[in-house]
Amino acid sequence: MNPPVKQALQTTIDNWNAMTASHGDEQEAVADQFQSSFYAFIEVFRDWVLSLLPRPHTVSELFDLDMVQDILDVLPAPLHLNFETEAELILDNLLRVDEDKYD
Repeated sequence: MNPPVKQALQTTIDNWNAMTASHGDEQEAVADQFQSSFYAFIEVFRDWVLSLLPRPHTVSELFDLDMVQDILDVLPAPLHLNFETEAELILDNLLRVDEDKYD
């Protein structure tokens, strides 16, 4: 796996695990940290996708790549739909603005 993508993915998974285990007053801060790390991961993933030659044209083509399958294997299942949505935006060359991110 591409090292920057792998590192960003691991940070996201670590923050996901912390968020799902958090309780009480810390929940909001941990959730914010997770959200921030998820979008940092998406940015690193975007850079990787945009560097591909030839570049996939569909989500199906993108998801057929071994590295994307590796990501899906370790990405928590509740995040798969968010990841797919972000992949579609990447392939459409669209950027999500902050207020459009998942809350």
